[in-house]
Amino acid sequence: MKMDSRYIIREYSPEDYSQVMNLWIETGLARLERADSEETINRTIVRGGKIFLLVDTETGGIIGTSWISNDGRRLHLQYFAISVDYQGKGLAHLLLKETLLYAKKLNMQIKLEVHHTNIRAVNLYKKWGFKYLGDYDIYILRDLSQIPDH
Repeated sequence: MKMDSRYIIREYSPEDYSQVMNLWIETGLARLERADSEETINRTIVRGGKIFLLVDTETGGIIGTSWISNDGRRLHLQYFAISVDYQGKGLAHLLLKETLLYAKKLNMQIKLEVHHTNIRAVNLYKKWGFKYLGDYDIYILRDLSQIPDH
């Protein structure tokens, strides 16, 4: 998936895990409570998910990620990240376009969550046609130990 002579987009492979995790730490996405381990990544890929990686061919570094999970009904875009040193160069558009072309190929809707204070990301998603679902609140149960066994 060639973009130009310097940047390419390719699919994730297990050898990429440490570079990907470093990028997620750098961009504030990786947090323990999210439980996004190598096992979790592999499980989502087995279930029809995909991670696209934006790579700087001059350095060999992974500078962007777009992680898609597939629930069989729609795709969920998560951990869309561009390395801080590469932000503001239009690279997010390249990565998002590749992601959306994949969704189009599968003919599946694509949904995402973005923090309302992340204006740069909100504007990017709006430019590509994402619409705000303002009538939904999002909840999560992370601590499963609180569920009674009986």
